[in-house]
Amino acid sequence: MLDNLILLIGRLLLAWIFVHEGAFLVLNFDAAAAAMGKLGVPQYLLAATIVLQLVAGVAIAIGWCARAGAAALGLFCVTTAILFHHNLAVRNELLHFEKDLAIAGGMFVLMLRGAGDWSVTALASGRRMSELTGPARAIKS
Repeated sequence: MLDNLILLIGRLLLAWIFVHEGAFLVLNFDAAAAAMGKLGVPQYLLAATIVLQLVAGVAIAIGWCARAGAAALGLFCVTTAILFHHNLAVRNELLHFEKDLAIAGGMFVLMLRGAGDWSVTALASGRRMSELTGPARAIKS
């Protein structure tokens, strides 16, 4: 039971930054588009980024297609680190570079481990929370 609880908390913590940022970008799209435009990022890539952050973030949080969401966001973080945080002589840039790589590492671990038993995927596949219901009492679909 403890491992599924920790996995759920870890999923929620990893997902939070992306869901929060995606929602912020939606609510402040014009300002975000202007800022990204100065970096050479077209609006369609900003829109794709928002969709990725929201869809993959929610998928990880609820444990639905969490492996795919984690893989996508892990690659997104590595790409972001390389493309936008390359001036490692500036302390703040180095910190953001390392943060993006650390989040990518967590995403890749989640990609390999999966969402666990406390997830939509587990419930949809007929798995039950055996720690709570007991294997003999699991309801069959």
